[in-house]
Amino acid sequence: MPRVTDTTLRDAHQSLWATRMKTEDMLPIVEKLDKVGYYSLEVWGGATFDVCMRYLNEDPWERLRLLKERVKNTPLQMLLRGQSLVGYAHYPDDVVEAFVERSVANGIDIIRIFDALNDIRNMTVAMQAAKRAGAHVQATVVYTLSPVHTTEHYIERAEQLAELGADSLCIKDMAGLLAPYKAEELVGRLKERIGLPIHLHCHYIGGMAVGAYLKAAEAGVDVIDTASVPMAFGASQPPVETVVRALKGTPYDTGLSIRLLFEIAEYFEELRRRRGFERGVTRIHDMRVFDHQVPGGMISNLVSQLSEQKALNRLEEVLAEIPSVRAELGYPPLVTPTSQIVGTQAVLNVLSGERYKLVPAQVKDYVAGLYGSPPAPIDKELAKKILGDRQPITVRPADLLEPRLEKMREEIRDLARSEEDVLSYALFPQVAKKFFEERSGNGSAPVAPAPAAGSKTSSQAGGKEERKVNLEEIRELIRLLDETDITEFSLESQGVRVAIKKGKLIEQPSAGTALTVQAPAAAAEPAARPAAIEEPAVETVTVVAPMVGTFYRTPAPDAPPFVEKGDVVSEGQVLCIIEAMKLMNEIEADTAGEIIDILAENGQPVEYGQPLFVIAKK
Repeated sequence: MPRVTDTTLRDAHQSLWATRMKTEDMLPIVEKLDKVGYYSLEVWGGATFDVCMRYLNEDPWERLRLLKERVKNTPLQMLLRGQSLVGYAHYPDDVVEAFVERSVANGIDIIRIFDALNDIRNMTVAMQAAKRAGAHVQATVVYTLSPVHTTEHYIERAEQLAELGADSLCIKDMAGLLAPYKAEELVGRLKERIGLPIHLHCHYIGGMAVGAYLKAAEAGVDVIDTASVPMAFGASQPPVETVVRALKGTPYDTGLSIRLLFEIAEYFEELRRRRGFERGVTRIHDMRVFDHQVPGGMISNLVSQLSEQKALNRLEEVLAEIPSVRAELGYPPLVTPTSQIVGTQAVLNVLSGERYKLVPAQVKDYVAGLYGSPPAPIDKELAKKILGDRQPITVRPADLLEPRLEKMREEIRDLARSEEDVLSYALFPQVAKKFFEERSGNGSAPVAPAPAAGSKTSSQAGGKEERKVNLEEIRELIRLLDETDITEFSLESQGVRVAIKKGKLIEQPSAGTALTVQAPAAAAEPAARPAAIEEPAVETVTVVAPMVGTFYRTPAPDAPPFVEKGDVVSEGQVLCIIEAMKLMNEIEADTAGEIIDILAENGQPVEYGQPLFVIAKK
């Protein structure tokens, strides 16, 4: 009979609730989960690590320790992205080895290790480190469909992983592409050839996962992944209650108690309602997964990104663009981080109106081989366009990375309380540093939200009219100035200055920012400011955010900014980074000139189309 792994505390809420379940939500139910008789509880890894610090103000290591204290009988399992660990880029070997060792020391028993490209070189160090630490090593093949992803491809990869010492093998079907009879064939072939326990992980997506589990059970699968029904279906895993009921009374009966499973489900259902989370739903986009091959969680991300950028109406264009980008990039499976690489490039291709006009740094690195070897060759003309004279690498990507742990330890020594803190900083420097500062009480005060669009206040003081306006009203003021004798307005708020000279916006605020208009009472008299009239006009270019994300002026927390006010930049020079869709996107200057203003704050969110820099053209 197949055993069952519960994913509710990791992949299920990552897939449906944007990984927003808090530790305090988990602790009241984990002892009951421990009594079910699961093969393992997947509780850590994936996106849970950075989300804990980034959005929940929690220490992911402390979550793991608290769970381990309460779970006495069931192994705790985590997902590890090979050389990328729980991040989105490759880390040096010393960081990988230390992270794996500390994960096991803090309570992890089973480590599921995968690489987005099925490049075995990117899994080797993590597997060896897990072996040394005494963990069960579950090596993984990522399942997808393409001209090069054949059954023999998966068997070949599985044999290599078995030779590296894997204790079990997982088939990771993150997009719900594994059809029932293909599942039966693949599991059966692997059982014959590999001689290791086979673990099957499917997402519901298009609705075939339950059928895939039933046929896999007949083929001898050893473990299957499910979630409690309030967090099942849609982009998540199949519900454990359905799978247990379907197999009950057969040779594949799981032996799990339906009564206990529904007691647990009641807890999560009450939590779902209280927190306002949605159920997993299979939509038309999901049912078309065989066309676009986009995992459900990635679709949710695309919907969120396009909604924030007020471009949700272009989702169909993005879904149509993704297969083209994927083919041009060598058919990478769409799983973190390659799903973000392909998805972000497709979004930019659609929104910019020109394919590959804007190419994020991670896409360039992928084409250069820094993520590993693609399953198929990358389109030669596209590679030349993206890389120019840069030559792709052929070695294991991590071989090019210098040891980093000691440097990270020195950088964060004043804020780190443990070796685990050092590792958090090594993986997510910006996020971890901010978390540590807030934890120690040294974080900056929260930024007050801007007034809602259209809100206004008026007063008279010192011969000046003052009122709150938003960016749309500023544009209206520019139009009105052209119809009057007023030559200049100066708008100031919270240290931000916006100058309008006869219909030209010289300095711009962030989109939606409320500003105070300060118009001298005699502003309509041109003689009051003859110098302003005589000043020659300066042609400026405003660099705006091409996406919603977080604005970073520096490449790393303690590194100098890319540019400062007054710097002269060349066309194509990197001005900043916008972190979006789990990628660090380098924003480049559209023109040569002098930086005359920087309009966004480091580490703050920015909107699509929000002004970032003003450049005076040279």
